[in-house]
Amino acid sequence: MSSTTSDVNVSYLDYKGKHSGLLGWITSVDHKRIAILYLVSMLVFFSVGVTFGFLMRLELIAPGKTIMEPQTYNAIFTLHGLIMIFLFIIPGLPAVFGNFFLPIMVGAPDVAFPRLNLFSWYLFIIGGLLAIASIFMPGGAPDTGWTFYIPYSIRTTTNVIPALFGAVLLGFSSILTGINFVVTVHRLRAKGMTFWKMPLFVWSTYATAWIQVLVTPIIGITLLMVIVERTLGVGMFDPALGGDPVLFQHLFWIYSHPAVYIMIIPAMGVISEVIPVFAQRTIFGYKFVAGSSIAIAFLGSLVWAHHMFTAGMSNTAMIIFSALTFMVSIPSAIKVFNWVATLYKGSIRTEPPLLFALGFIFLFAIGGFTGLIPGALSVNLNIHDTSFIVGHFHYVMFGGTGFGIFAAMHYWWPKMFGRMYNRTAAKTGFWVLFTGFNLLYFPMFIMGWLGMPRRYYDYLPEFHIYHLISTVGSWILITGLTILFTNLIHALRKGEKVTERNYWNGETLEWITPTPPYVFNFDKEPVVEAGPYEYKRNDVLEPALEEEKA
Repeated sequence: MSSTTSDVNVSYLDYKGKHSGLLGWITSVDHKRIAILYLVSMLVFFSVGVTFGFLMRLELIAPGKTIMEPQTYNAIFTLHGLIMIFLFIIPGLPAVFGNFFLPIMVGAPDVAFPRLNLFSWYLFIIGGLLAIASIFMPGGAPDTGWTFYIPYSIRTTTNVIPALFGAVLLGFSSILTGINFVVTVHRLRAKGMTFWKMPLFVWSTYATAWIQVLVTPIIGITLLMVIVERTLGVGMFDPALGGDPVLFQHLFWIYSHPAVYIMIIPAMGVISEVIPVFAQRTIFGYKFVAGSSIAIAFLGSLVWAHHMFTAGMSNTAMIIFSALTFMVSIPSAIKVFNWVATLYKGSIRTEPPLLFALGFIFLFAIGGFTGLIPGALSVNLNIHDTSFIVGHFHYVMFGGTGFGIFAAMHYWWPKMFGRMYNRTAAKTGFWVLFTGFNLLYFPMFIMGWLGMPRRYYDYLPEFHIYHLISTVGSWILITGLTILFTNLIHALRKGEKVTERNYWNGETLEWITPTPPYVFNFDKEPVVEAGPYEYKRNDVLEPALEEEKA
């Protein structure tokens, strides 16, 4: 896409390129359009994942068979995890909001490699469709769980290979996105935009990008090894062939635990943007919040084996990994402290993005504290592979990253589409979702502590009350999601038009672009002359803001 004078002052939504309609979107290399492609496809996959989760909870409403057979439950369980993790949580913030806003927030016209950016979306779509297509192939959907543990994924007769290859393609998509962000941050920052002047969302996305680039190849190679073992019978992981299943666990978690931080660090970046705006205060401890993103990325790559305390390892190794698990909580605690300190004595406006940010802090705190419990060796041996771990995982991933995604949607939705959603409906949806979430997942801590295993199709009668409350909570949670997304989709067509550039009174560079942004983001490259969150508008954009006010 070449720049012309007429293109500069055209919204990216109205741009008429070589192709029109859907073809114009799926061939565009504009980072904003690619972000929207990711958003639409991600939400479609998310709806499928929610449906699978709903069916699982419906099956567990009472002991014994309710609506499906054990094999069907295992398949739905596997695809629910695969879709939610690899197609929603991991790509949710970097691929959508990172793609859309990272270039704008550093003052760049686009990402460093626009065509590679589009190619990463194609890999995302193909990988996702492969995973879902496994349902309809002879042999049925994979039933191994989303972790593809050996020897299950070697010996099962279901369609594991399409799901494995789909996950490999999704990994390549993640790597390409990470490379794009690292190069964009290093090479395309606006004049005067030093590292210590970058917005905190950029810092978090940058830290995440390094994790994507460095650790994602490990899972890609590991899953390809499983495919080779299934097809050629080469003994790498299967003990019957002379392989080592514990080696698979090490390789899997060397990626998958850093992947937790691929999911959560960008959400923390969103919260670091939302809280100062709605507290109307400068972020407390900017450098500590920025540095803690890098610290989480580094320490989070060293703690993988706390998933394997029961797999068999030396006492020394277990003690070291337990200590590292506790250490990684320190930079996370720094962020929470600084967010709360920013709110202290602030002029707080309780807009929907802030509600989701506060919900994030509350739920992530519960998820973090309950993560320290299995990090302790003596307790881990009793609650490993119980519902307690499921509750902890969802409080961190959905209560953390999920609420971070919803905060980002409600914060930037009007900037992206030029339409404001109904704020009352958004607040209602938040409270319904928040209530349903806690009813759904908190009982899992109790029944897990009492010994309820995870991944089980059936359970003993003494766990019935907890499963019943949890299933009712899932209905309330889905009602909240329905309210939120109906409100956002309705806003696209009939929402109040937003033309004001800085409707939230923010201080980062996206707030001096038009609403929605131009094709090339800025009339002229902005010049950053002040410190963090005190940007001085350049002489091209300042008159536009003054004219808008007049």
